[in-house]
Amino acid sequence: MKINWQGVYPAITTKFDANDNLDLDAFKKNLEVQLESGIHGVILGGTLGEASTLTEEEKDVLIKTTIEVTKGDIPVVINIAEQSTKGAIAAAKRAESNGANGLMLLPPMRYKADDRETVEYFKAVAASTSLPIMIYNNPVDYKIEVTLDMFEELLPCTNIQAIKESTRDVTNVTRLKSKFGDRYAVLCGVDTLAMETLINGADGWVGGLVCAFPAETVAIYELFKAGRILEAAAINRWFIPLCELDLHPKLVQYIKLAEVAEGIGTEYVRAPRLPIIGKEREEVLAIIDAGIKSRPELPDYKALAV
Repeated sequence: MKINWQGVYPAITTKFDANDNLDLDAFKKNLEVQLESGIHGVILGGTLGEASTLTEEEKDVLIKTTIEVTKGDIPVVINIAEQSTKGAIAAAKRAESNGANGLMLLPPMRYKADDRETVEYFKAVAASTSLPIMIYNNPVDYKIEVTLDMFEELLPCTNIQAIKESTRDVTNVTRLKSKFGDRYAVLCGVDTLAMETLINGADGWVGGLVCAFPAETVAIYELFKAGRILEAAAINRWFIPLCELDLHPKLVQYIKLAEVAEGIGTEYVRAPRLPIIGKEREEVLAIIDAGIKSRPELPDYKALAV
């Protein structure tokens, strides 16, 4: 499948049951709601997917289950966040053999590679697979920034096609587009900056709160692309307090709570994560409940989708 890297791509959560096993029924239910809402692709095994706690066999199951549910209608992208080049290459080959349509690739984990090492890492993984790749650029959380000069060095890697832009600097989108034109698609990776990033020329949105609120997320994107900016901005203003849950270290727990409130998820997380309790839980639920009670009526955004 050719990926055009446009639209809304949920970084979907991994659902567990009370015995810490994959809950595929809950996973499928959420994914079906995402599809009904008009998402354009799906990303598995990211931070929200609790990637660091998943076994390789569980990742295999998630890819195959997602392909079964999506039926080839949208791209299925798997995240790669490994400590070694060898491990990343093995993960890429395994994803390809399992039928994934693309990869989201982080810089090396744990070791803070310098620019040359990071570029060589990306080049080696790209050379090992025919799958299209989106580089995840998030120096805030992962301490390695992929600079414009580094992306220039990656130009010969034709299957490196997109950038998940999470530097928190929305002007970086302008820099990327000014320097590379359409060579790299750029997708917003920070929910609270989605509108600003789209205005600066981003092609899509890798979302977190979309896991609980897919209709609203897709509506913002489709209305924006249709030029109905004020309508998109109005929904976005409502969405921002919820999107801020995506910025917290416990974003997985917070977003899973929102999924439960919407009836499309489970609260179970894999240790060392634990469900939130006490005052923290009350405060997060108050934000979620306020959002649900005040949610706006959506225009017929599905008619705008192309």
